[in-house]
Amino acid sequence: MTRDAAWVDLFLEAQSAELGAAKNTILAYARDLRDFADWVKIQCLNLSNLMQSDIESYLVHCDAQGLSRATRARRLSAIRQLYRFAFEERLRADNPAIRIKGPGKAQRLPKTLSEDEVSRLLDAAPNHGRTPSERCRNACLMALLYATGMRVSELVSLPTAAARGDPRMLLVRGKGGKERMVPLSPPARTALADWLALRDADETVRRAKGHAASPYLFASSGASGHLTRHRFYLLIKEISVKAQVDPDKVTPHTLRHAFATHLLANGADLRVIQTLLGHADVATTEIYTHVLEARLQALVLEHHPLAQAARRKTGGNTSSDGQ
Repeated sequence: MTRDAAWVDLFLEAQSAELGAAKNTILAYARDLRDFADWVKIQCLNLSNLMQSDIESYLVHCDAQGLSRATRARRLSAIRQLYRFAFEERLRADNPAIRIKGPGKAQRLPKTLSEDEVSRLLDAAPNHGRTPSERCRNACLMALLYATGMRVSELVSLPTAAARGDPRMLLVRGKGGKERMVPLSPPARTALADWLALRDADETVRRAKGHAASPYLFASSGASGHLTRHRFYLLIKEISVKAQVDPDKVTPHTLRHAFATHLLANGADLRVIQTLLGHADVATTEIYTHVLEARLQALVLEHHPLAQAARRKTGGNTSSDGQ
């Protein structure tokens, strides 16, 4: 193993063992840093003597390859993390990446759903499924997702223990193993209690047949032991069709966005929403203020008398170019 490869492996091991980084995060770091290390090798350099100008040359190389601004920003972030680790572990006496400014990410407003669309999805969920058990489970999944704003991975892997005792709050294990408490609305508590009762009855039958008990609220016979993210993604598309909501608009993540946007629109504090979503930085949560601004702008363009007059003058269209 080369010295550069050893650096990368040490960094990945530290991220996994000490910081509890998620598997997908580790895989992303590995891909980005190995591409970087390959480029360094081609330049006949090594990670231990690289200068700031060399890292900047690599970013220029990435740009020339046609990589998106978001990808280049992610790669620079991985390089920064690597050299911070190297500096802290005394593999290097300096950090050549510390002063490099990245390309930044193009701000894209998250897609969301109206309150009416969410209501239709929640109404459709209890009627979708081949069996009473599936229909009850689907109702619970949708109610919990919208009531808590959980990430889909957090939702499908919920342990049954978290749902015991008619909880007012759920303990959720998020990114990096960080835990947070999220409150449950009365409808979500009802849906959860109904599903838990049915699930426990099904579990009793399974145990009688010699099957081991599952620790998961949404158990599955697959390798993970619980409903997969992919299956839930397909499930939510099926429910959207039944609810007559455009399936292209509906994903588990748009329900999470709807949770945050609707809370903010109804007066919730941004810091509270940050805590509920499990965002490490409030800057991540601030994107929802821009979603509201865009919605308010569209509302004014649609309903303000001056905008309506302008549409009549221009034959029915009000330009919103660049907005």
